[in-house]
Amino acid sequence: MGVIARLKEDIESIYHRDPAATSTLEIIFNYPGMHAIWIHRISHKLWLANWRFTARCLSTFSRWLTGVEIHPGATIGRRFFIDHGMGVVIGETAEIGDDCTLYHSVTLGGTTWQPGKRHPTLGNNVVIGAGAKVLGPITMHDGARVGSNSVVVKDVASDHTVVGIPGRVVASPTNQSKEKTERRTEMAKKYGFDAYAVSPDNPDPVANAIGQMLDHMHLMDSKVQELCNAIQQMGGEVCTKKLPELNVDAFDEASREAATNRKHDIDKFDPSI
Repeated sequence: MGVIARLKEDIESIYHRDPAATSTLEIIFNYPGMHAIWIHRISHKLWLANWRFTARCLSTFSRWLTGVEIHPGATIGRRFFIDHGMGVVIGETAEIGDDCTLYHSVTLGGTTWQPGKRHPTLGNNVVIGAGAKVLGPITMHDGARVGSNSVVVKDVASDHTVVGIPGRVVASPTNQSKEKTERRTEMAKKYGFDAYAVSPDNPDPVANAIGQMLDHMHLMDSKVQELCNAIQQMGGEVCTKKLPELNVDAFDEASREAATNRKHDIDKFDPSI
């Protein structure tokens, strides 16, 4: 893949993962995490070509410019995204797969002064929250997640979520949780909710509460439908009308109207009062 194609791929991946991104020009000039990755690709080639002093100097310049420290020896895959960037440290022997995401103040560090492999390996689609520390020659397998400010010193299996100090598994992909997640997602779409973070094992209490509400709504819908069917079989005329569909655009219109009213109130405010 050519340089231009790779840059376009990086920009597109930011659009997919950061709703704050509004234009390509904004991404090019205002995303230090992406700047750090682009500079690292150059310094990594210099490192492999045995121009190691030059590679380290370029890496130091990148740290000064972006606040992100990536050792030129680190191996990084495609569509890697560092959001916010400041304070991220990636060690020499770290290996990062494709489509990974790191937030600010994340450290992929070592736990020994001995040479050789001493930094973490990240599979594909790994997400590490702000302030988390992943230490030692451990492996974060595909789809692993690390909560903010966690400290991880052991391997994390595929699609598992780890939080705390030391990191402990709080979510794993069981068949029961998958079925419940699919059911909640279906119900969320039906009622116009955003299905993000409605996993039954999500440690966020608000997300759990929303998930339980969706479960309750699903159960009530099923019971009412069964009751209607039973009455109709007995000759009763009930449930003949379809439930009205929710118009999501109406919510968007109300949100825009509220935003306009807030702006109007701010414009009317006189600070000299």
